[in-house]
Amino acid sequence: MKRRLCILSILLVIGYSCNRKNNDPKEVGMTIRMELFASNMEKSVNFYTEVLGFTMEGKKINKSYQPVKKGNVVIGIGPISKLSKDHHFDPNLNVINKGYGVEIVLEVDDIKEIYEQVKSSGYPIHGPLTMQNWGLEDFRLVDPDGYYLRITSKQ
Repeated sequence: MKRRLCILSILLVIGYSCNRKNNDPKEVGMTIRMELFASNMEKSVNFYTEVLGFTMEGKKINKSYQPVKKGNVVIGIGPISKLSKDHHFDPNLNVINKGYGVEIVLEVDDIKEIYEQVKSSGYPIHGPLTMQNWGLEDFRLVDPDGYYLRITSKQ
């Protein structure tokens, strides 16, 4: 009986410690979804699905808002023309490029496979596959609306 109680206690402690991080208030209840505003919804959705291998929700592009997903990454694509005039991304403000100061980094399991997939699609590569001095391989793309992407290997 003591032995069973001891084993049960050990299992409870292990179970608690394995789940502890998930119960940390700073770690619970948050994911990330990026929303990109496109001048041409079809062109943008096609870039993420055909060039980068994301999947589209539904069978037909929703012209109001179209999520695309790959693994845990969700990108919502919306038409920039539908934004209100008081929105931060007013389409009439052409002073700087969209996404200026932001680099969207997508970490992938097999960087060479994704690189070959993009190359074979014929889409222009902004920066070739390179081993960086910080120890990761990556390449760079600019999506149809000017958003800058770095596709990188995982650590």
